[in-house]
Amino acid sequence: MSVRTLVKSIQNVMRQDTGVDGDAQRISQLCWLFFLKIIDDQDRELELMKPDYASPIPEPFRWRSWAADPEGVTGEELLAFINHALFPALKNLPPTGRPRDRGRMVRDVFEDAYNYMKSGQLMRQVVNRINDIDFNDLTERQHFGDIYEQILNDLQSAGNAGEYYTPRAVTAFMADRIDPRPGETLFDPACGTGGFLTCALRHMRERYVKRPEDEQTVQAGLRAVEKKQLPHMLCVTNMLLHGIEDPSFVRHDNTLARPYISWERKDRVDVVLTNPPFGGKEEDGIESNFPLHFRTKETADLFLALIVRLLKPGGRAAVVLPDGSLFGEGVKTRLKEHLLEECNLHTIVRLPNSVFKPYAAIGTNLLFFEKGEPTRDIWFYEHQVPKGQKAYSMTRPIRLEHLQPCIDWWGGADRKGRKQTERAWKVSADDVKARGYNLDVKNPHTSEDDHGDPEELLAKLAATEAETAAVREQLKAVLDKALRQ
Repeated sequence: MSVRTLVKSIQNVMRQDTGVDGDAQRISQLCWLFFLKIIDDQDRELELMKPDYASPIPEPFRWRSWAADPEGVTGEELLAFINHALFPALKNLPPTGRPRDRGRMVRDVFEDAYNYMKSGQLMRQVVNRINDIDFNDLTERQHFGDIYEQILNDLQSAGNAGEYYTPRAVTAFMADRIDPRPGETLFDPACGTGGFLTCALRHMRERYVKRPEDEQTVQAGLRAVEKKQLPHMLCVTNMLLHGIEDPSFVRHDNTLARPYISWERKDRVDVVLTNPPFGGKEEDGIESNFPLHFRTKETADLFLALIVRLLKPGGRAAVVLPDGSLFGEGVKTRLKEHLLEECNLHTIVRLPNSVFKPYAAIGTNLLFFEKGEPTRDIWFYEHQVPKGQKAYSMTRPIRLEHLQPCIDWWGGADRKGRKQTERAWKVSADDVKARGYNLDVKNPHTSEDDHGDPEELLAKLAATEAETAAVREQLKAVLDKALRQ
């Protein structure tokens, strides 16, 4: 049976269980089971390679102890073990005090995890099917990694869970353009399911990793934080599948909850690759961690302020931001002024609204900047949907080859030789300042219908709404009078 068929069969078994409701719960359930099997397979390999290695999971709760035997415990006894022994034990693993602590990683994964299945017999069927996957077999693990990528892609249709997923074409393009290297510290402060991390790993392994020491250097330089439990669990599992020996660098935390001023020089990083959550608001009190002139509840704005602080001199970043961050005023204006003064914002790639469908249909932008020198000129590149296609969709998503024209235009590592085209244009920092730091610069090579001045349109809308309210009140008065007669 192929790995893809096997995973589908596991999902079909779960669909028979009354406790698992919808894709998000099914994926969460799959994830913690896969996680325990992967950890146990990895532990077995490490025990052979390192005589002094000890698994962070106590012996009774290791996969080999309770799940590996196909004729092992099942039914109510299995459910009782999982709910009342396994989960409490893993949620309360003691810390070791080591900087990279596999025990803490397991504890963080299970901190808010939940067993949704209510049938012990169906649980045993699922466990037995998972036993057919050998995660120490490199070919099988790589094949499963592709399947797991599809599972993450399925999150796009799993209600609000889609917010954790950035199209892989976008993450791969950003990693390729930012070009992380072994020896550099790479940070994703809102890592979701780990898409940027896996693309950065793949990029470095293909281009720069030649020796085992190079691989160790790459892994030692990774940093990540994820606030929510499901994507954190998915990310850690993703890292294990991509050959990361110790993914405890993926912390289950809120990056923004740490005071802005407490990020010191020792915390600075070489590269930031991220798609911070946007459109949402942070909980009360989070904004007070930031300087007064940057305080807002808009999550994307707070992340942008923090990213500028976190970069080392000469450090570089690639960040996904919505259109609203480009033209917004108030705090957004102060942030853009700060960004242009502290960093060289050299490139903005404008994406069509459909890239993040179905869970978001707003325009997004990829900002590339380097810290240390102020911005002089900003190059804009407008990515367009391929000819013959009206928009991207779940069945016809953006692919990396769609971004190849931008890669060809880019101009190499030094970005020299760029030329203005029908899709690319340059704007000086002085022009941006004259525009009130409005970075929402339209393509001058395309003609668009003139819909009027936004301020005038908003004023007309307000007047129309006022007139409608007045008419509504008049009608209400007429009806009240008629009813009293």
